[in-house]
Amino acid sequence: MKIGSLDIDRPVILAPMEDVTDRAFRQLCKRHGADIVYTEFVSAEALRRGVEKTTRKLIADPVERPIAVQIFGSTVESMTEAARIAESFEPDYLDINFGCPTKKVAGKGAGAALLKEPEKMAAITEAVVRAVNIPVTAKTRLGWDRDSINIIDVLRRLEDAGIQALALHGRTRSEMYKGRADWDWIAEAVRHASIPVIANGDVWSPEDALQMFNHTGAEGIMIGRGAIGNPFIFSGTRHLLKTGNLPSLPDFRDRIEAALEHLELSVQFKGERYGTLEMRRHYSTYLKGLPKVSVVRNKLVREESPEQVASILLDYREECEGYRREGKIGEYAEYLNDHSEKLVLNYKATSKHI
Repeated sequence: MKIGSLDIDRPVILAPMEDVTDRAFRQLCKRHGADIVYTEFVSAEALRRGVEKTTRKLIADPVERPIAVQIFGSTVESMTEAARIAESFEPDYLDINFGCPTKKVAGKGAGAALLKEPEKMAAITEAVVRAVNIPVTAKTRLGWDRDSINIIDVLRRLEDAGIQALALHGRTRSEMYKGRADWDWIAEAVRHASIPVIANGDVWSPEDALQMFNHTGAEGIMIGRGAIGNPFIFSGTRHLLKTGNLPSLPDFRDRIEAALEHLELSVQFKGERYGTLEMRRHYSTYLKGLPKVSVVRNKLVREESPEQVASILLDYREECEGYRREGKIGEYAEYLNDHSEKLVLNYKATSKHI
């Protein structure tokens, strides 16, 4: 897949997710094999007003490259100004969010709401492409609802406006994250596209990733919710694509080690107190399904010291060694495949937006 000077064979990409793809999580996913990572999506209006919390989201380290910054907004003026600001942080490319279905974004005429105004979507895109000197891509959905799927028309307009790749989530805005992503429509978009299409939606395992590549013919795939608490999905997918063999499954040691890595990075970038508090929402996904996890999770969410949290996790790893010898720990992949939607709902309950 070629975007500007980037040329990566079948990249496996971390999707942009609010309150998820911060520096800590991006670097963790990079360590585990993500080919490209995206920042959290950021508001064009907040960027142009200089809101510090928003601007901080654009800060990245060299180890995260290649990295894309994603912006959303509803006017040509705000998006062009935000695009120039984002470019100053030197991402490898800039992505426009035309797919977020939440009220916070679509309810204000941005994100997926622009699927109802394809001419305005194209005007914004063309203005952003002209405003910056780095490649521009976009991420969108099939349409507003099942009765108004317009992705082929949108694709042509965005190609004409100058984007270099399109990430496509296989649902409409009205479907939000319900049901199954429609990979057939992604395949249809691939057939009509003259630019790379990145397939997105319902990749929960390396096997899903391989099936998505084969089913859609996309040049890259993007993993969002399937990476939460499961950064191993990137290295597992790369292994499967390279060798044709299924990867070994992450066990309790891998999962606890990933939680410890994530904690260390979170504290590094956000400070001891805030970095530790931010991690509370992640423990349920890293540890879900392990024996007596509710007890250890209750301990973890009470602690504000990263050293104490690390100690609790290390003690729990020792406990799990005993449970393993007793045959009380099953396969993580079996749990993930059977409970993926529940995992995400549990994460949402302790977060703001995905």
